[in-house]
Amino acid sequence: MKKYSFKNDYSEGCHPNILEALIKTNLDQQNGYGYDEYSDEARELIKKKINNQNAEIYFVSGGTQANLLVISSILRPHESVISAETGHIFTNETGAIEATGHKIHGVVTDNGKLKPEQIQLVLDSHTNKPHQLKQRLVYISNSTEIGTIYQKQELTELYEFCQANDLYLFMDGARLGQALTTEINDLTLEDVANFTDIFYLGGTKNGALLGEAIVITNDNVKEEFGFHVKQKGALLAKGRLLGIQFLELMKNDLYFDLAKISNVQAMKIKLAFQEKGFQFLSETFTNQIFPILNNSQIEKLSANFDFYVWKKMDVENSAIRIITSWATSDEVVESFINEIKAL
Repeated sequence: MKKYSFKNDYSEGCHPNILEALIKTNLDQQNGYGYDEYSDEARELIKKKINNQNAEIYFVSGGTQANLLVISSILRPHESVISAETGHIFTNETGAIEATGHKIHGVVTDNGKLKPEQIQLVLDSHTNKPHQLKQRLVYISNSTEIGTIYQKQELTELYEFCQANDLYLFMDGARLGQALTTEINDLTLEDVANFTDIFYLGGTKNGALLGEAIVITNDNVKEEFGFHVKQKGALLAKGRLLGIQFLELMKNDLYFDLAKISNVQAMKIKLAFQEKGFQFLSETFTNQIFPILNNSQIEKLSANFDFYVWKKMDVENSAIRIITSWATSDEVVESFINEIKAL
């Protein structure tokens, strides 16, 4: 039996609708650099869904690229960014942000989410201006790197705090589809646009071959962003490749349907672990779950399934990370659940 991988939500290629659209339009001539009709239509669909015709939208190839572009374009040389210590820019991007000359202030959190009072502590420890850095941007993820999500009140309070303290709020939306389709979510995509200055819709982890859609709603952030996209090598000559994918994902809410499927499959697995009495690193309702197993149990599950050992809890026990995708079948889930029951 070939191992099934729960290591990430992008092991497969893309949703068939995207492949079909790419093939169907393959020989149609279009303008380059994102000025094609597919990209235009995709941008209009996103604007309609966030109810903001003044938003600017840029399609780029991946999440690290999106984070790098946004943060480096906003910050001046003496400015810095605040992130949870679990944040992708802090732990998994090879110092991409630091390489542009900007410091990341990592904040310890209980659940991967930032709160105003935690940000205030960073601001309070940097009052000796101009001898210390100026904090200018707050980076959050939804869903977070440990599967938790922001509720509407939390995001609203965070945004209002940022506005009151001259901070931009940027949401990494690599798994935004999953965040917005959980059973406990009360945010809409329009809310996200209203309570951030800039965010992106992740396609790579939700049915696309590749691609993220950066959405800018703050006029101050929009200025000359396109120059940064080009200068940092993110402006694809064949921009149609990204536009077609987001056009298909936005049609008939396919983007949200796929995200919901990945969440539902994860919750089936979560329930199986719960019924066996296992504890979890964090309480999640998205397509990422973090059950805590002992070494022997991890070894048994590893025989037919791949996943990451996420965090060592002690000598004998570790939290593993299991991620389901839109393509995770019922048969795979059932097989995995049977092995959980046998532990």
